[in-house]
Amino acid sequence: MEQRLLEWLIYLPMLTAAALIALPASARTLTRGVSIASGALLMAGSAWVFIAFDYSAGGETFQMVKVYPWLQSVGIDFRLGVDGVAAPMILLTGIVALTGTVIAANVERDAKTYYVLLFVLIAGVYGTFASLDLFFFFFFYELAIVPMYLLIAVWGSSSTFKDFIRTKEYGALKLVLMIVAASVLVWIGVIAIYVWADIGTFNIIALRDAAQDGALSGDFQRVVFPLVMVGFGLLAGLWPFHTWSPDGHVAAPTSVSMLHAGVLMKLGAFGIIRVGMTLLPEGMDAWSLVLFILGTVNVVYGAVSAMAQTDLKYVVGYSSVSHMGYVLMGIATLDSVGLTGATLQMFSHGVMTALFFAVVGAIYERAHTRDTLLLNGLASRMGWASAFFVIAGLASLGLPGLSGFIAELLVFIGAFRTEPVLGALGVLGAAITAVYILRLIARVFFGQRDKQWDALSDLTPREIAAAGALAVPLLLVGVWPAPFLDVIRPGVDAVLGGLP
Repeated sequence: MEQRLLEWLIYLPMLTAAALIALPASARTLTRGVSIASGALLMAGSAWVFIAFDYSAGGETFQMVKVYPWLQSVGIDFRLGVDGVAAPMILLTGIVALTGTVIAANVERDAKTYYVLLFVLIAGVYGTFASLDLFFFFFFYELAIVPMYLLIAVWGSSSTFKDFIRTKEYGALKLVLMIVAASVLVWIGVIAIYVWADIGTFNIIALRDAAQDGALSGDFQRVVFPLVMVGFGLLAGLWPFHTWSPDGHVAAPTSVSMLHAGVLMKLGAFGIIRVGMTLLPEGMDAWSLVLFILGTVNVVYGAVSAMAQTDLKYVVGYSSVSHMGYVLMGIATLDSVGLTGATLQMFSHGVMTALFFAVVGAIYERAHTRDTLLLNGLASRMGWASAFFVIAGLASLGLPGLSGFIAELLVFIGAFRTEPVLGALGVLGAAITAVYILRLIARVFFGQRDKQWDALSDLTPREIAAAGALAVPLLLVGVWPAPFLDVIRPGVDAVLGGLP
């Protein structure tokens, strides 16, 4: 069963999408029930993958491997497997998929089509994390991105600010155009790796071995790696190509924002690890300092930008840019502790931002505004929402006992081992994060409540269940990180073992 589990995590969302297409549009209750049930099955399967992963000394680097020949004339196989880096990402996808489908039950307009696109996106995310064939890695990577345009342009919302207007069509188009443009760079890199390796296969493991045996020269790797770094890095929010992300968040419906920040941005960082570090180790070694610097700029610039925002979604959007900077810093350390921290930060940030956006979406549905200059004293009317936002906020600023602290601590250790000055700037970014998060919590949730918010209602039981499912991992990883670190460590050691 475990040997087929990964493929079923891809098949199930596809089959769910097909089943929903067959349902009449009027069957809204059945549509939501089927979608949430599918999300629960995906969560159970994802947890099974994570728990079943053998991290013992005798465990294989890639496990649950399944291979189906597809186009043998050019060496393309449907090849799946997970290592210690992919296993937590599979679990993250399950958590966000379940909670996202629960929150999406709020969608009234053409819920069937909305869920169909959502499950296609989820299938693409699972496929990217599980693929061990470079062609299918890219195929699923693109599959996860394409539905975003319709999900935002059709079901999103436009926002009018004091000095400018951000329409949902603008946010959707900017997001997709920038990511597709970056994908062109990735596709050039993928084809170049396949051709120059000259071993007749897209098998990532075989390409890794060939690269380590000298099939890809140092000069080739140093030329191609920037394409991969920028191409994947853009989806991870890499500065200065990050502006699509906050604009996309502001326009997106709540569950799409949860998936966007929770898992889609992780695809970019994961791509740098899986393709850049694994297949182009000499290129990674040559460009790591550049990535380190850009990641540090992400941290500080994103934090300062978040502090200047007055829209809740823009605050969380720029906060995501800042926190993904820690992931990029950890990757660029080329250090076992730093890369372990980067992987754990991907998991922590994914859950944390999904919780942020779930609460922000609930506030917007009730108050019809996200303006932090208008919202005040909400804790007295929305106690559950306030509690969950505070948990996410404290995880964001790295409070000990929550997942953000452990992840950032490991990244900082790796950073100070390699580039102490950049590591110190990263700590400065964490301090700025504490300032804007605490100020935001004080302004929006505490203090004297304006009378216009007297009629606000708190989270529904369904929303409380979804937010609670996101809060538990933040607490669990913060209190007991060992199971996660045990799974991550073998994958990190294998990746770093191939570096020069």
